[in-house]
Amino acid sequence: MQKSKYWIGCVMLVLSFVSCDSNRVFDEYKSVPNEWDKDNKIEFKVTPPDSTNAYNLYVNLRNTEDYKYSNLFLIVELNYPNGKTLKDTLEYKMANPDGTFLGTGFTDVKESKLWYKGYKEPFVFDEAGEYIINVQQAMRENGSINGVDKLEGITDVGFRIEHSQTN
Repeated sequence: MQKSKYWIGCVMLVLSFVSCDSNRVFDEYKSVPNEWDKDNKIEFKVTPPDSTNAYNLYVNLRNTEDYKYSNLFLIVELNYPNGKTLKDTLEYKMANPDGTFLGTGFTDVKESKLWYKGYKEPFVFDEAGEYIINVQQAMRENGSINGVDKLEGITDVGFRIEHSQTN
């Protein structure tokens, strides 16, 4: 009898994790080898399910304690199927003033879910076809004009699309 209670508990736990992610439309990560070169664009190809519903778009990052900054600058480029391009330079807070990293995780790897589109107004993929998203690091040292050539501490870059709660 005790074993069956154990298995029922495990099944319930797995189902709760699966059901919590029902908003997910697209979620993919790409590994960054050792250091993220300033010229290395991480590319994601997405074909949204429709051109009428609103979505929330996120850049996801995993970082280790080797990341030595409290913020992060990214250049995110959204290429539409018919040739239009949106290019944004974004800044994200990565650590508290005391140096503890934001994000989730119990190990030395922290995962951050960073807003890209959909937080101010609903984002709609208004063209049918494949969209290409490029994510590039754009970090600078204080007082330096040149960018950080090799950014340490970022292990994975991801892109996520969720159904908007305003639907």
